Amino acid sequence: MDRRELAGFLRNRRERITPADVGLPTGLRRRTPGLRREEVAQLAFISTEYYTRLEQARGPRPSHEVLAGLARALRLSDAERHHLHHLAGPPPGPPGGPSREVRQSILDLLRRLPRAAALVLSATCEVIAWNDLAAALLGDFSALPRHERNLVRRAFLAPRSHERLLYDPSDAQTFARAAARRLRAAAARYPDNPEVAALVDELLAGSAQFAQLWDAHDVHAEPALRKTLHHPLIGPVTLNCDVLDITDQDQQVVIYTAEPGSSAEEALRLLSVIGTQRMDVPG
Repeated sequence: MDRRELAGFLRNRRERITPADVGLPTGLRRRTPGLRREEVAQLAFISTEYYTRLEQARGPRPSHEVLAGLARALRLSDAERHHLHHLAGPPPGPPGGPSREVRQSILDLLRRLPRAAALVLSATCEVIAWNDLAAALLGDFSALPRHERNLVRRAFLAPRSHERLLYDPSDAQTFARAAARRLRAAAARYPDNPEVAALVDELLAGSAQFAQLWDAHDVHAEPALRKTLHHPLIGPVTLNCDVLDITDQDQQVVIYTAEPGSSAEEALRLLSVIGTQRMDVPG
């Protein structure tokens, strides 16, 4: 661990970021350029004392979680993130489980797609980030516990008689096959991860369909270029579905868009106004 280089790198990156860059008020009295130490610590979810010791070249070697928090707080690029890990010691080895940390640049991308419903999936098909239109189209994920944000679990274990916030696509069988294949591949990449193993065991015990697909040992992905979703307010809507791989994070960005000038485009425009509010009429 090169404490002096790490301290200088952290200080330099802190001073180049303005409060507005991270959504903080500027204030009238700021004695330092960029962010204050306590602001970086708050954004990274560490104590101000710990961060101060790192900038003073007195801190212990940061953990992988602390480095991830610092990279997020300082809005580091991929190259800068890699450099940060080298300064803190040997780069981390392969992760023991699927990453749930979404890069700031990807979060920014979701917000910059106001006319598209976009979300990020982990290696096990857990929804870990989404934009407002995705919440309006597919359900308010923020209202769900993490357990219920996993799309594989929803595809095979969600009771059909119970109202769900994530609406079933008409091509549910195609999605179920794709989800099982993705989970099969993830289980091979993370063989020692207890959370992945527990999810597979839960699905095998609760779904004969999943067990049959699992026994096929199929990992070939089927691209789903169009999907029809059944929404309780706007009815069926057919959308283009594009999946972008974030290879280094083992994640996927799923983007739903409408053909220009189509009724689906009008439906998405309506949903962007409605948002996630319910429009039930009391009976």
